[in-house]
Amino acid sequence: MAPIFIKTVLISESVDPRCKTILEENGIRVTEKQNMKKDELMAEIKDYDGLVVRSATKVTSDIINAANLKIIGRAGTGVDNVDVDAATKKGIIVMNTPSGNTISAAELTCALLMSLSRNVPQAAMSMKQGNWDRKKFMGAELYGKVLGIVGLGRIGKEVASRMQSFGMRTIGYDPITPPEVTASWGVEQMSLEQLWPQCDYITVHTPLMPSTVGLLNDETFAKCKKGVKVVNCARGGIIDEAALLRALESGQCGGAGLDVFVEEPPQNRSLVDHPNVISCPHLGASTKEAQARCGEDIALQIVDMVKGKKLVGAVSSTPRCYTQGVWNHASGSVQGGVPVLLELSDSVFKQPVSLTGNLLFFKASASPQLLSSVAGLLATEGVEIESYSAPADRTGDLWYCVGVSSLLRDLSALKPLVKEAAQLTI
Repeated sequence: MAPIFIKTVLISESVDPRCKTILEENGIRVTEKQNMKKDELMAEIKDYDGLVVRSATKVTSDIINAANLKIIGRAGTGVDNVDVDAATKKGIIVMNTPSGNTISAAELTCALLMSLSRNVPQAAMSMKQGNWDRKKFMGAELYGKVLGIVGLGRIGKEVASRMQSFGMRTIGYDPITPPEVTASWGVEQMSLEQLWPQCDYITVHTPLMPSTVGLLNDETFAKCKKGVKVVNCARGGIIDEAALLRALESGQCGGAGLDVFVEEPPQNRSLVDHPNVISCPHLGASTKEAQARCGEDIALQIVDMVKGKKLVGAVSSTPRCYTQGVWNHASGSVQGGVPVLLELSDSVFKQPVSLTGNLLFFKASASPQLLSSVAGLLATEGVEIESYSAPADRTGDLWYCVGVSSLLRDLSALKPLVKEAAQLTI
């Protein structure tokens, strides 16, 4: 790719110091100004080529239109606080660090699941008040219970592997990741209608988008087991807060672990103050390791873009694939802030390809053994399949895509199985 000239960058939130250091080491002038109001940011942003944010800064269309930016970098997962459509119209590249806080978010989810099962925060607070209430805080084992995971991306996968070690049965739902892939992680995938009645615990790990707003509501809570416990470390609004409160009051929901809220900090404290709710102030990515990783990642991604090396983590650019000297036509869109590939050459994907992480594309003729053969070959190279997208039309030589744990050292290893192959990291 051609280099992109970036001379000045504004960091509008608290980001790990490594971010500023890396940018300055590569000749980019960095200014840090935190806690700016919207009008202050609109006045300030005119003087910069790049903007680095976390989750608190809302990069609206007004701010974007007032700026002359070339890049908006989100030091974290997702870009729902950035108007990606407005940025795309102005030719501004938007990028995030999709894997930076995966482990931290997964670990907090697991901590909330365990705390809900044993009433740990409530018991600790009771002890500090001088009480000794063993009977009041009777808990339940996680062993043998059913955990429903809604959203089977990176974080959902990590939660599954950790809670399986407690002897939980993991079931889940995801509109993109195929069932045969999640089965390899030990997650039985099913429809939401099948999932709700089976769960003792539910955790959500989806983007916030029109189809996921209020995903757990009065109707869905009514379909769940009485006393089901729920966790949200993803985005506020995926669980309908009013419906959750009603379910808690009726006993239909036995407890909730909430790290995120529709309004942050929440002005309505009905959920925060409820005795069966464990709440945190959006701590999913608040670990030293995650912040260091996200700050460093976004800086390195910007530097790579400036040097014309590669474009990693971008959510507002048009993907293309290069194989055997031929540029293939590709088309895609942004769904809920997540870029997806819909078509590559003559192959229209049955499941949109989520353009994140390590992706391996290959062209082959359809056969019942194709996926298992490719998976076996990749396994011999130490590479695991994390997602799979097949073409809707299964006739002729068509393109397939698998998300992989790491890139292949040598694509020629695939020659016995496929006609062409390409791989990239986004």
